[in-house]
Amino acid sequence: MTRERLYLYDTTLRDGQQTQGVQFSTAEKVQIAKALDDLGVDYIEGGWPGANPTDSAFFDEAPQTRARLAAFGMTKRAGRSAANDDVLAAVMNAGTGTVCLVGKSHDYHVTAALGITLEENLENIGASIAHIVGQGREALYDAEHFFDGYNDNPEYALACCRAAHEAGARWIVLCDTNGGAMPSEVGRIVTEVIAAGIPGERLGIHTHNDTENAVACSLAAIESGARQVQGTLNGLGERCGNANLTSLIPTLLLKEPYASRFETGVSRAALAGLTRTSRMLDDILNRVPMRQSPYVGASAFAHKAGLHASAILKDPGTYEHIEPTLVGNQRIVPMSNQAGQSNLRRRLAEAGLTVDKDNPALGLILERIKQREDQGYSYDTAQASFELLARAALGEMPEFFEVKRYKVTVERRKNKYNKMISLSEAVVVVKVDGRKLLSVSESLDEDGSDRGPVNALSKALSKDLGQYSSVLEDMRLVDFKVRITQGGTEAVTRVIIDSEDGKGRRWSTVGVSPNIVDASFEALLDAIRWKLVRDCAGDA
Repeated sequence: MTRERLYLYDTTLRDGQQTQGVQFSTAEKVQIAKALDDLGVDYIEGGWPGANPTDSAFFDEAPQTRARLAAFGMTKRAGRSAANDDVLAAVMNAGTGTVCLVGKSHDYHVTAALGITLEENLENIGASIAHIVGQGREALYDAEHFFDGYNDNPEYALACCRAAHEAGARWIVLCDTNGGAMPSEVGRIVTEVIAAGIPGERLGIHTHNDTENAVACSLAAIESGARQVQGTLNGLGERCGNANLTSLIPTLLLKEPYASRFETGVSRAALAGLTRTSRMLDDILNRVPMRQSPYVGASAFAHKAGLHASAILKDPGTYEHIEPTLVGNQRIVPMSNQAGQSNLRRRLAEAGLTVDKDNPALGLILERIKQREDQGYSYDTAQASFELLARAALGEMPEFFEVKRYKVTVERRKNKYNKMISLSEAVVVVKVDGRKLLSVSESLDEDGSDRGPVNALSKALSKDLGQYSSVLEDMRLVDFKVRITQGGTEAVTRVIIDSEDGKGRRWSTVGVSPNIVDASFEALLDAIRWKLVRDCAGDA
């Protein structure tokens, strides 16, 4: 059976940039555009030329892509021609082969927000689209507030779409701008729009996630006949975000009825890079990836309960809806106080530790995990610390170095600009190969900003470890989380540290103590020891 073509339109660089706290540099926009092109989307919306310097600069430096690069703008203003509208001219001057214009489709917004007549708005839409088409460009009409407008005045909402269609628009994109539409509502309205004469192969869908239904509404529109779907990586977007392409794309490629009905520009090989692309975006934004994200989250294929892990060992399909590697993710069997021997042996095998099921050390490891979690530790996420605990119980943990003592001081003082600053200083004494080595580091960064006592400890600890120092040169801390696990006078602090290295590895370690510095130092030690186990255990 011949599959229908479904087109993927990414608006991460424009609509995604409207996320509170998100502002891409030009170089970052170029990097993201290249990643999107590698993924295989059909359209990349680069931004609104003329709206801000970054968007304008991006179109000047835009990379060559297989995907069609789109510039975004708005329909011309009333009282002037499309050729003489300076805002529309800035969009056209970006030189892209595709231009997407947003226009009102809700009569209330036309009269209340724009302050023009309904007829003037229709003329603005038709003239703007005709101007783009007349310049030899591909035109898209973003029908803003379409679903709200259709519910209030279906005849006028349809008239807006017809104005764009008759002027030559390649795509009429129905937008749930406020994000309040329900999937059944979207499906019904798309069906009615097609029945009213707008072909499905010319319809797109653009949804927002204000009711957590953006992906479901997008799928409903596709099932009803829309053949372009818009969204953003990781669901970035204004307010609650847009339809999440990192969820939509694998659903369309791997789930029925979509997989057998449609084809997209994304290949199975490119799909295997989806997790990497998702995490690349979070790295650019300096955000911690959401562990529970479908398909690409670190916990998307994590099996904590012993019953689940036992079944997974026999057949992964018992508790997994897809094979994790299809989207570039991996299966995780975390350790916790709910663990059984199935979890344990599976996790040990992933760490390269083969242990016979009758080995008494298995019971010892489980007992230690349960005791330590009772004290406030968590090995659910701290997989690296679990591995070190298991290696110690099995007698397979090398002693690379010994910490003899450490000290951290924090002071407030005036700098040379007569401003009060905080400064932390850490002193660490370790014993390596029979020699005592002392290292001192401050928390000030190169730009003079204070990075805190944990940063000072980290730098001091890794500064001089003898023969092992060079191994740690590509290691860096990427996240630091603190949680109080008990209240009152018996408060216990749990610290989780995420680290990564030049080999692309990322690992988590845990430390627990009533003292936050001690807890942090314990997690730091585990992070360094795990790195040394992986890179030079044979030399210890």
